[in-house]
Amino acid sequence: MAKAKTTHTGQNVADFVNSYVDNEQKKADSFQLMELLQEWSGVEPIMFGPSIIGFGNYHYKYASGHEGDAPVLGFSPRKAALTLYVYSHTERSQLVLADLGKFKMSKACIYVKKLSDINLSALKELCIETIKYISEHHECSCRVK
Repeated sequence: MAKAKTTHTGQNVADFVNSYVDNEQKKADSFQLMELLQEWSGVEPIMFGPSIIGFGNYHYKYASGHEGDAPVLGFSPRKAALTLYVYSHTERSQLVLADLGKFKMSKACIYVKKLSDINLSALKELCIETIKYISEHHECSCRVK
């Protein structure tokens, strides 16, 4: 089985943003996202793989037998857009998406061009809902006691 790419690398998060992100707006948005996700998750950011900034971690296992570790919340400042890993497919999260603002979405990733395009209160709600969902369904650092 292939080795998971989303493992903790030990790379310094600020150094990654400063060296990887060449757009000043995206760099500022990345540092703002780091502050917000740290505040909402209660954990320091760490690097997962070559380009994902993660907050907390959880272990997943699919019915297929594939398993691994991933951040509870995370994002990547990719060239095309900020890729947000903050979504769990719950009824509440689906309702909150209507208030998020300008974004695109794949199955579990939310893509935004810049933070000013989205409602940060809605983003916070999505993050809190995801922490709750992961805590209830996975073994994680976010486990609600």
